[in-house]
Amino acid sequence: MDFDKFLQLLFSALPAVVVGLLAYYFFTNYFENEQKRRRYVLHKEAQRHALPLRLQAYERLALFLERIDPSKLLIRISPQSSNKHDYENYVIAQVEQEYEHNLTQQIYVSAECWNIITTAKNATIQTIRKTNMSERIDSANKLREVMLTDLFEKQSPSSIALAHLKIEVSELWSE
Repeated sequence: MDFDKFLQLLFSALPAVVVGLLAYYFFTNYFENEQKRRRYVLHKEAQRHALPLRLQAYERLALFLERIDPSKLLIRISPQSSNKHDYENYVIAQVEQEYEHNLTQQIYVSAECWNIITTAKNATIQTIRKTNMSERIDSANKLREVMLTDLFEKQSPSSIALAHLKIEVSELWSE
């Protein structure tokens, strides 16, 4: 008789246990999905706010690359004296100053893009130094003239870096 009461109690409690387990499963599943949805919404919201900052960084870096382009740089900065070494140092200081002014933009661009920009800056400085070491250069004006003439024959490091920058910006729109 006790066994019959036990079975009766078991059969009456079994549906409640099954319903309880199913409810637990569905509630935990629901709360996990809700948490994932909230994370997704927060991520999308953060991206929406970060996109204007990233685009502004790309704009500033494009301006930096334009400003250190040797053809524009040498036209913008005229020699103060005929000393070629003073002019070389002054132009390189201007490039370094532009670079330092835009250092913080690296947090908004990819590491590859920042490396390309740094390489463009270093290549520009190297071009200035290499041209100044030539024996045919005897004055600051001659340095300008030779560098501008050489630029007609090849692409500047800035234009190569700017092309990569444009590709990276176009990839932002496809994300």
